[in-house]
Amino acid sequence: MNFHAWTRRQWLAGTGCGFGSLALQGLLQKAVLAAESPLSTRTPHLLPRAKRVIFLFMAGGPSQPDLFDPKPYIASKHGETISPPIDGHEVTVGIDKYLALAPDVPIRPRGQSGMLISDMLPGLAEVCDDICLLKAVHTDNEAHAPAVLQMHTGASIDVRPSLGSWLSYGLGTENENLPSFVTIHPTSDVRTYGAGFLPAAHQGTPVNVPGSPTDSAIKYLLDAECSPEMQRRRLDFVQQLNRQLLDRVESDQQMEGMIDSFELAFRMQSEAPALIDLASEPKSVQDLYGIGENDTDRNGKACLLARRMSEAGVRFVQVTMGGWDHHGNIRAELQKSCKATDMPVAGLIKDLKARGLLDETLVVWSGEFGRTPWSQDLSGTAPIEKHGREHQPESFCTWMAGGGVKAGFTYGETDDFGFRPIAGKVHLHDLHATMLHLLGLDHERLTHRHAGRDFRLTDVYGSVVKEILA
Repeated sequence: MNFHAWTRRQWLAGTGCGFGSLALQGLLQKAVLAAESPLSTRTPHLLPRAKRVIFLFMAGGPSQPDLFDPKPYIASKHGETISPPIDGHEVTVGIDKYLALAPDVPIRPRGQSGMLISDMLPGLAEVCDDICLLKAVHTDNEAHAPAVLQMHTGASIDVRPSLGSWLSYGLGTENENLPSFVTIHPTSDVRTYGAGFLPAAHQGTPVNVPGSPTDSAIKYLLDAECSPEMQRRRLDFVQQLNRQLLDRVESDQQMEGMIDSFELAFRMQSEAPALIDLASEPKSVQDLYGIGENDTDRNGKACLLARRMSEAGVRFVQVTMGGWDHHGNIRAELQKSCKATDMPVAGLIKDLKARGLLDETLVVWSGEFGRTPWSQDLSGTAPIEKHGREHQPESFCTWMAGGGVKAGFTYGETDDFGFRPIAGKVHLHDLHATMLHLLGLDHERLTHRHAGRDFRLTDVYGSVVKEILA
């Protein structure tokens, strides 16, 4: 056991390491926490271009043919049978007829960059010169559950640490009174924000934006029936039992992480309640996010809370916005999804930029995959105006903003069908490697020993997409 571990063990055991003065014990406590806490700030491998990440996850798979990547060939064949470029070995569940499906809403060049963005995203069109659009991202699975898991953890099966947990593990937190990783409106799969085999302190803290004053944004954060002094006594008792168990096993990262998590939860009571109180924001800022409007209120609050969390020092904030799985009636349903998210997302970019935070905050927008350029008719009898689109992991669009990426830049190209990448191909592992790189972390060096081997977010794959770096 090294000196720091021994010192920390003595302090946790309550001995004060032999120092009789309470003042000295207090100083020792502070020094040990700073040196040994799994959330303490760490030096990055590289010169970072960003300090933190806000990941906007569009659950279900946004339709890139309708939003960012129109194809003249598909438009010219609208409603006609086409022969897509598949080799016969690929799974095409749910598709009986390959009917070309053109966008229903115009997709136009925007801003000085000329970036192609649909009329369904007017807010994003206003900030297009601040974003970097990747048009040829691809992943490995076309089913929602494994694709979502791979987007968040790098692996489509197995229990692995999530992206936010890896960042927390590599960099620590900027604020000792807040978690380093927060997930707002998370998916039902806890693995998407879990720490896996990393210390438990690195797992994401779930947050739900309250819909009414009686809702709790962070569960069990406050106990109205118990004073802080009584909470401290209860926590000390539980921690004493934890330390006794830790003394018996001598080394247990999960137990040490749990001890730190309990202490963090206690400290959060001093800062988190004010942080999640959005009423303190000026009305002009709330209006920017669409708060108070029926369609945008929930996502607007989530995006504003993400900005507040990020500004306060949370290293990784993840916001999940569902409703993008459009297998049927995509022309009507996609507009609803865009209306619910466009103003909040654009408001976030504008707000970060106005506060001087965009350059040091990496914003990432993506689904788990995209949608096919041909239509899908679940009923088998619906007119094409009521058709939807199937899942497409072969190519989809992701965009990034701030944090060291080129602004107003489009990277990647797909074939005439909008199906396979033909230039600027970016695998999900490459995306993860690039995100880590922008935070100053070498994805090949950010490893953790587990079950006899070194694991990393990108497994044995991934390359930094240098073409998009500013």
